[in-house]
Amino acid sequence: MSAIERSLDGKRILLIIGGGIAAYKSLDLIRRLRERGASVRPVLTAAGKQFVTALSVASLAGASVHEDLFSLTEEADMGHIELSRAADLIVVAPATADLLARAANGLANDLASTLLLATDKKVLMAPAMNLRMWLHPATCRNVMQLQSDGVLFAGPADGEMACGEFGPGRMVEPIDIIEAIESAIGSDTAILLPGAPLAGRKIVITSGPTHEPIDPVRYIANRSSGRQGHAIAKAAMRAGAKVVLISGPVSISDPAGVETIHVETAQEMLEAVRAHLPADIYVGAAAVADWRVENAGEQKIKKSPSGGPLLQFSENPDILAHVAKAGKSRPALVVGFAAETQNVIAYAQDKLGRKKCDLIVANDVSAEMGVMGGTQNSVHLVSALGVESWDRLDKEEVARRLVTVFADLLEKGGR
Repeated sequence: MSAIERSLDGKRILLIIGGGIAAYKSLDLIRRLRERGASVRPVLTAAGKQFVTALSVASLAGASVHEDLFSLTEEADMGHIELSRAADLIVVAPATADLLARAANGLANDLASTLLLATDKKVLMAPAMNLRMWLHPATCRNVMQLQSDGVLFAGPADGEMACGEFGPGRMVEPIDIIEAIESAIGSDTAILLPGAPLAGRKIVITSGPTHEPIDPVRYIANRSSGRQGHAIAKAAMRAGAKVVLISGPVSISDPAGVETIHVETAQEMLEAVRAHLPADIYVGAAAVADWRVENAGEQKIKKSPSGGPLLQFSENPDILAHVAKAGKSRPALVVGFAAETQNVIAYAQDKLGRKKCDLIVANDVSAEMGVMGGTQNSVHLVSALGVESWDRLDKEEVARRLVTVFADLLEKGGR
């Protein structure tokens, strides 16, 4: 197993699994934690047992599942105290509205709430609930109270829910919880790739979509989550690089330890990129909107009996081409991304020539591929030397491999 995957080696995670359909994600979370070297002691609530079985949890964790506060065998040694203090971090995923409420008010009427009250360790919660429950004033008060008590949060994210509604309240993906865990424990500050292959190098990365206003409440955007760009930033930092991440609007957290600049529009992204050149490497992973609305409304555009508004478009600046043709300030290695729905390699080869960059990372973002917003990616590396295709991998593994490629290309002289 690679060093980057052992980012939680020896860490002890106490995982409380609450009730809700998102509980199925806890199984993947356990797998990912153990891949990274962490040990997991699972606690399954009564509600959680309605969605996942103790057997499946125990099998993945490689440890017995704790369910009952009044287990005589464990309570003879004050088991709930030992459980709450032996961990490096307590993670609640999913954290239901009920669990949030009980933790915020100091209740201790089952094993999960007792552990949260008895612990002297950090607590990280990944909320999951219906959007109306998340936005309810009572939940808002409970979250504010927990935050003031020092509880950390991962999410929630916006998205479609099991109930059919769309909005905030969806539990973030296991990989996002992993990142929050690493940040909470403090492992993100370590250089984890052997030999720090990018030590002393500066890398500028763009990530996520841009939002181009139609009016104050509407905009044009691409369907980008920013996961791949953020993963590259994190991997590059772990390889020793000084990383500047320029991110469009995303719902995922900033990578801990990475200088992150938030922008909205393509023009703002270009200005931020210019401000942080020169650099050794530029990676244009952002899904920049190709067009902007010239006649954007200063006020919300209202419906009209005469039909929809007539929008006038103009092209946005080509950030990748600008960097690749930047003369003396051009990075030694300029990497672009090509998100296509057809003729992926052919379009990427054309883009490589037109944009004058050194490498294109191309992928198929057709709806059936699940790349946009998903946690996995299948990419083709297109350069003057030819095409190298990778099988479907977690985006963090794609990022780790790309960083190795970047270091190798720099060693060979970039272009």
